[in-house]
Amino acid sequence: MIDTHTHLYLDEFSPDRNDVMHRAIESGVERMIFPNVDLSTVEPMLELHSRYSENTFVAMGLHPTEVKETWRDNLAKIESLFDNSPAHYVAVGEIGIDLYWDKTFRDEQMKVFARQVEIALERNLPIIIHCRDGLDEVLEVLDAASAVPRGVFHSFGGTVEDVARIRQTGDFYFGINGIVTFKNSRLREVLPTIGLDRILLETDAPYLAPVPHRGKRNESSFLPATAAVVADALALPVDNVDRATSQNAVTLFGLT
Repeated sequence: MIDTHTHLYLDEFSPDRNDVMHRAIESGVERMIFPNVDLSTVEPMLELHSRYSENTFVAMGLHPTEVKETWRDNLAKIESLFDNSPAHYVAVGEIGIDLYWDKTFRDEQMKVFARQVEIALERNLPIIIHCRDGLDEVLEVLDAASAVPRGVFHSFGGTVEDVARIRQTGDFYFGINGIVTFKNSRLREVLPTIGLDRILLETDAPYLAPVPHRGKRNESSFLPATAAVVADALALPVDNVDRATSQNAVTLFGLT
């Protein structure tokens, strides 16, 4: 099983990071993708990746909530890491638009997102999209891209209509995490429209822990709980979901 979006390098895991990694591997989550957040997370992300290089992959990007007054300098530094880093990045991410708490830097977020989409196209890399209360803006940027982008809408929680709109803008998968396990989630009804061939499993750890762990610090070892709910929603054996979503991740990110 592959956790396509987890932040195990963050401070929340400082007390027991190695234990968290070992629990993930022992639970069957043998490979994980770490998307970057901002300049402060680059070093801890790469350090953890170097210690577990056989089990982890990394993506580089500037998260939309980190787009502030210094966005130009920060973006330039992030972009330079694609050419001046020992790591091999499998995607540009996590990038996108987040207007949930604050719309102050909406225009700047769109500029940063647009540039990072072009970085991905220039390097033939997929993008990992963070979209929260910003689907119109995200689709506007994707529609204006110089070529058809490919990637994943991480932490997808949208509607059937959202799926249709997204599919018109590029070659996209949908990252499904603990949200699908929540009691009042309607996402389970959307999964058949997405189809197993377009689903990626993720945790977004330390956030959005699935039932029965909801309210706790999330970690990659909890991914099987999400896989089980996806399997139930699609009326498939969980092994089928594991195999298919893992192959989807290999295909999108070029994992070896």
